[in-house]
Amino acid sequence: MSISNVPSDPYGNWRPRPETAADIPAVRRIHLAAFEAAEEADLVDALRRDPLAWLPGLSYVTDAPDGTPAAHALLTRCYVGEVPAVALAPCAVLPGHQKSGAGSAVVRALLAAARAAGERTALVLGHPSYYPRFGFVPAASRYGIRPPQPWPDDAFLALSLDDSIPPRGTVRYAAAFGID
Repeated sequence: MSISNVPSDPYGNWRPRPETAADIPAVRRIHLAAFEAAEEADLVDALRRDPLAWLPGLSYVTDAPDGTPAAHALLTRCYVGEVPAVALAPCAVLPGHQKSGAGSAVVRALLAAARAAGERTALVLGHPSYYPRFGFVPAASRYGIRPPQPWPDDAFLALSLDDSIPPRGTVRYAAAFGID
């Protein structure tokens, strides 16, 4: 049996890695370029300042082949009921690198880092056609995880990072998200 069809580099030409202090301006530029307004970039800055939300080592960038950051993804502390979980948000890719694998590389590496850090459940409010590729499934109908606001079941998604059954309850996000 040949293993030649097994990819030697799961990220292709992309190099995901933990964010460093030197990356902070580039992370802001990525979010400003990827979104029409500054809310996502401002959210990253606010989460970075919140010691109850920020999880060191769970903010990742993906470097382009030329070494410049092209994508960013962030996991911060949230709770399902009283049980700790992580929220995947925001995620962004520079427009010139979208649909190239940069976003997938940063999300996959970040979820692997969360697993290694002992996190058990990740949540995301996002595109129903994008996040299932990482294993996310509808949180409410599959696990009984309720959003704090009425969100579509196919867009509010959960992922068990350790193959356990996630906790049931209502999600509570960091204050910076502005979700009550």
